[in-house]
Amino acid sequence: MSVESMAILILLGSFFVMVFLRFPIAYAVALASLFSLLYQGLPLTTIAQQMVKGISSFSLMAVPFFITMGVLMGSGGISEKLIALANACVGWMRGGMAMVNIVSSYFFGGISGSAAADTASLGSILIPMMVDQGYDDDFSTAVTITSSCEGLLVPPSHNMVIYATTAGGISVGSLFLAGYVPAAILAVSLMIGSYIISVKRNYPKGEKFSIINLIKQFAVSFWALAAVLIVVVGVVGGVFTATESAAIAVIYSLFVSVFIYKGLDWKGVWRVLEVCVDTLSIVLILIATSSIFGFVLTRLGVPKLASNAIIGLTDNPILLALLLNLILLILGCIMDMAPIILITTHILLPIATSIGIDPIQFGIMLVLNCGIGLLTPPVGSVLFIGSAVGKVSMERVVKATLPFYLCMVVTLLLITFIPAVSLWLPSLFR
Repeated sequence: MSVESMAILILLGSFFVMVFLRFPIAYAVALASLFSLLYQGLPLTTIAQQMVKGISSFSLMAVPFFITMGVLMGSGGISEKLIALANACVGWMRGGMAMVNIVSSYFFGGISGSAAADTASLGSILIPMMVDQGYDDDFSTAVTITSSCEGLLVPPSHNMVIYATTAGGISVGSLFLAGYVPAAILAVSLMIGSYIISVKRNYPKGEKFSIINLIKQFAVSFWALAAVLIVVVGVVGGVFTATESAAIAVIYSLFVSVFIYKGLDWKGVWRVLEVCVDTLSIVLILIATSSIFGFVLTRLGVPKLASNAIIGLTDNPILLALLLNLILLILGCIMDMAPIILITTHILLPIATSIGIDPIQFGIMLVLNCGIGLLTPPVGSVLFIGSAVGKVSMERVVKATLPFYLCMVVTLLLITFIPAVSLWLPSLFR
């Protein structure tokens, strides 16, 4: 066996062994890279150099700002306002509270950009409300966790910034625009699934639709929704970069949360910043260690080997596209979202582009696949959060989520095989 082959075996073998032993993913990535580098006889200074290089990116400065913006707005008392707006829009339907849950996630996701934050913030309010109105607790939890994935697609999503930086040369603004339609299709598919279950189980309707109430709730929620407009319009219009827009959005979110909605005082702001530092430390150490892993993969030629191996299985682009999704779904069951984006982009993006999938389209596919992974055992963090918030066993939540998995997979297939789903808006504003 050649030195390169043995180094690849050490890298990937030790990584997956540590993943299955439940090592923290950052340590698994770093240690696997360390073992492989030592075997190749490279100096350990390479590790420090690659870690610094991985996080020395102007584009990545947007990530802490987006995280801070999301936590500020999520802690500033806007959840109830967005729920009221969603209720005014769709609460009149059969299974109205399930529809409110899904639409609220679309609104809130555009502010938090995090499925976990969506589940924790909206779930703690909506799940008890749904149970009190006669909905089953496992159904309520399943609706909450699946709809939270809309937040990964609706901008501003810091995971899209990570993908754009990893892929290189991809417009963050185009990625932001590309997420709106897929997120809307996901919301509609989840609403259809919820409606069918609601009719079957005779879940209640809400109050009758009122245009006056809708206008009133929109006026109240406008300040929260405007944060998204600042980011998206500013970036797409070329007024400022993603990093600059994120910084402005943080200042705006602070002003709205403290002075308009008054959901935060200055002590609360300091607590929010502590949460942001904790979250950011996890994200940045993942990016830094994954940079080493990506360097070793590239040096050993793993992306080219993997590409040749996958393409060698079939030359049918439809089967290759399905195979890419299958690989990402399997990885989502054992890894968290950021590491998957950081590690697999180098390997799978060239394969995707070789069969005619646009890098922006692949980014949306990747994010949604990772989102589904957040809902699947054994590592699904959003699944665990939903189970804890809803006080329902994970087994019951998984069983109740099965119909919604189907809705999400249908959306994924639409994104994969109909490029216009994700590329229409970017091409319109390009």
